[in-house]
Amino acid sequence: MVEPSLAETNAFIVVLEQKSFSKAARQLNLSPPRVSEMVRQLEERLGVRLIERTTRSVAPTVAGERLLARLRPVLDDYRAALDLVNDFREKPAGVLRLTVAPPVAYLGLIPAISRFLIAYPEISVEIAADSGLVDIVAGRFDAGIRHADRLERDMIAVRISDEVPAVTVAAPSYIARHGKPRTPHELAKHDCIRIRFGSGALISWRYRLGRRVVEVPVEGRIVVNDDRMAIQAVVEGAGLLQMPRSAVERELAAKRLVTVLDDCQPPPLAGFFLYYPSRRQVRPALKVLIDFLRKRDR
Repeated sequence: MVEPSLAETNAFIVVLEQKSFSKAARQLNLSPPRVSEMVRQLEERLGVRLIERTTRSVAPTVAGERLLARLRPVLDDYRAALDLVNDFREKPAGVLRLTVAPPVAYLGLIPAISRFLIAYPEISVEIAADSGLVDIVAGRFDAGIRHADRLERDMIAVRISDEVPAVTVAAPSYIARHGKPRTPHELAKHDCIRIRFGSGALISWRYRLGRRVVEVPVEGRIVVNDDRMAIQAVVEGAGLLQMPRSAVERELAAKRLVTVLDDCQPPPLAGFFLYYPSRRQVRPALKVLIDFLRKRDR
């Protein structure tokens, strides 16, 4: 039997990760027929069908699923081994793939990444914003960036920001119609714009009452899964919103929003962490990114 090539096994993995031959072809910079041929050749060499193909879907067979589970860590180790060569370069190089929570993507990450790329011209960065919990190993990401309470288990986490102040805000038009809540418990009488994680959980609202921090139940007629939609809704007067202050600073400065419940502000968010698998050796490119982001917030 002719041994399968690394290119064929890589094509097999990317097709299943992308759930599409055309998307895999774009990622591999090949034509869809070529990717299909490579997977077919792999199946012929192994003598077993690995992928079920229909006009609408791509899914692994039982054999394909088992092979995928075994190949992923092998290719990760292969990639890490090649990256070790970067230690002998004057500067690290390569592509870094990051999965980030939407608040991170909109709160200064892009300017920081732009400065990072100027400092390291041989490094490229691919960023995917996702509010859900992402399996960075299965997704072949180098690292993720999220709040402390949204970190995956068994990950090494590095703090890259201080605590993040939070506020409750409303548009002047909403306050003119409904008035300001005087205590967190009066939120029960108001429309509160809710944000839902990709996991389905709603973000809770917390407040300081004396020395205690309490979670206050709130209701509202708008639920979104994106911070930008939530901010647009609160500016339009659709309800109250609790957010990191930095996310609404521009609207506050322009007086499109005002803060409420200033006497019992929400506790600050724990800040953002960059995390990566504990079993994976840190690539030189990722190491310099971690150092860069940590120095930025000192």
